[in-house]
Amino acid sequence: MTAPLPPPPPPNERSSYQGGPVPPPVGAHAVGTPPGAPYGTHGEHGEQDGPGMLSEVRQAAVTVAAVTLSGLLLGVLWWQLAPSVPLVGEVVGDRWLVYLKESEGEHSVGVDGTFTLLALAFGALSAVAVFLLRRRGGVPLVVALGAGGLLGSVLAWRFGLWLGPTQDVVAHAEDVGKGVTFSAPLKLGAKGALLAWPIAALVVHLGLTGLFGPRDPEPDPWPAPYGEKSA
Repeated sequence: MTAPLPPPPPPNERSSYQGGPVPPPVGAHAVGTPPGAPYGTHGEHGEQDGPGMLSEVRQAAVTVAAVTLSGLLLGVLWWQLAPSVPLVGEVVGDRWLVYLKESEGEHSVGVDGTFTLLALAFGALSAVAVFLLRRRGGVPLVVALGAGGLLGSVLAWRFGLWLGPTQDVVAHAEDVGKGVTFSAPLKLGAKGALLAWPIAALVVHLGLTGLFGPRDPEPDPWPAPYGEKSA
C-alpha cells in the first residue's frame, strides 16, 4: 500500500501579484474621484469640482441684490397699468367726506390682480435669467432667488405707493374741489400677492433645472476586473 501524500502548502496570496502597492478593491474610489484617477485624489490639482462655498455665497448675494432692485421696475409698471379707483369729495357741514364714486366697482380687485400678474411674470423672468447665467444652481442660489423675489415685491409695493396719488385723500379732495372725481391712492389689499414673485421664481427655476440642468454621469453597472481596461 502507498502512504498518503501530505497536503500541499497553502498558496501565497501575494504570489500572483509582484511589485507595487496592493490594489484597492474593484470599484472602490474615493468620494469625488472619477474612474481611472489615482486612488485617494479629488480631481485635478487635488481640488473638488465646482465652485467653493465662498464663491456660491458671493453669487447668491449678487442675485439677491439684482432681483431686489428689479422690483423698482415692477413698481413703475404697477403704477402705470393698475386701474384707477375713482373718488369724490363732498362737504357736510364744515367737514370733508370722501367716498367711492362707484360703490359697486371692481377697481380695487383690478389693482391687486395687476400686481399679482406682474409679479408672476417677474418671477418667471428672474428664474430664467438666473438659470441661464448659472446652470449648476445650488442651495445658496435658490435661497437667494426666493429671498430676492420677496424683497423685490415689497420694494415694488412701496415704490408704487410712492409714485401714485397722495395718501391724504381729504387734502386731495380739497385741492380738486367739491364733487370733482379724482383717483384714489394705490393700495394692495391682498398682501398675499407679495408671495407671487418668489413662488413663481422657485417653481420655474425648479422646472428648468429638472429639464435642462446638468446631470451626473451614470455609474458603470459592470465594473471591469482590475488590470483590464473597459471597452
